Amino acid sequence: MSAKPSDDPPAKVRVQADPFDAGAEAHALAAGRCDIGAVVTFTGLCRDEGGRLEALELEHYPGMAEEEIGRVADQARQRWPLLGLTIIHRYGLIRPGESIVLVVAASSHRRAAFEAAEFLMDYLKTRAPFWKKEHLKERGAGGWVAATVADDTAAERW
Repeated sequence: MSAKPSDDPPAKVRVQADPFDAGAEAHALAAGRCDIGAVVTFTGLCRDEGGRLEALELEHYPGMAEEEIGRVADQARQRWPLLGLTIIHRYGLIRPGESIVLVVAASSHRRAAFEAAEFLMDYLKTRAPFWKKEHLKERGAGGWVAATVADDTAAERW
């Protein structure tokens, strides 16, 4: 599915330490819009990795991360007929069960919203300029987390 560049406002991209409210973000994107027929949200949460993870620490370069995410958001807006797009990625120390990332994609029809959200999550999971370090319950600091082969394979289809 391809789309012309949208006349709608550009994607909202935020990189922040504070938690976000996924429902409020989805509502803000679609409020008062009768042209939107589908809003797809994806919230990524920190797992406890079988009880061994105390926290996940995410680092980024301020400015660079927002710019790069915005560039990929623009690609999604050119590829699918989106009527709105919000991307929020957290940084700092994030505990299991807490939210890490949110993608909210709005379109006239569900397929475009689903595909755009999936495209963006595959990008954020594998290529966004964030570095993740595990803090383990038993041994303190763990290693840096890399994208998995499954994540890379998922991203290659786009």
